Amino acid sequence: MAILKIARMGHPVLLRAAEPVADPTSSEVRRLVQDMAETMLDAGGLGLAAPQVHVPSRIFVWRNGDSVAALINPEIELLTPPDQRGWEGCLSIPGLRGNVERAARIAFRGLDIEGDSVEGEAEGLLARVMQHEYDHLNGVLYPMRMSDLGLFGFTDELSRAAVAQHSAAARAEGVAAR
Repeated sequence: MAILKIARMGHPVLLRAAEPVADPTSSEVRRLVQDMAETMLDAGGLGLAAPQVHVPSRIFVWRNGDSVAALINPEIELLTPPDQRGWEGCLSIPGLRGNVERAARIAFRGLDIEGDSVEGEAEGLLARVMQHEYDHLNGVLYPMRMSDLGLFGFTDELSRAAVAQHSAAARAEGVAAR
């Protein structure tokens, strides 16, 4: 297995639709999925799409408890409106985070590395991760989904702002209690 180079925002591979995988059981696909899993875990990510490692194929992986799962040629259907706000980061956009609206629940289907059909539903964080990775397969980066760029910034600055806001709220609460 190998750690792969992650494409960063601005690279053309991230802005185009990925191609369907003709043979999900091939040794090349199996090796790519293993390398993607190792790369994602090494980088501390929750998910990784093939275009992020310079491979324009419709594959993504995600953390599934203590293991890593893969979906090849996935399809996703939103089961709820995309009205749940949440903070997202991306291995292709290091050091930045943004608040993105996503569906709370989705249905998914595709193939595993054995070529078997996989389908199910996901909700919460897993639904968010799958939508994020699916977007990568369609040339969409999370800032393109943001409706308020005021909720986009460097991770360390957003953390400092959150701590300052929390401290101010605690002080105000202490004054109100007197």
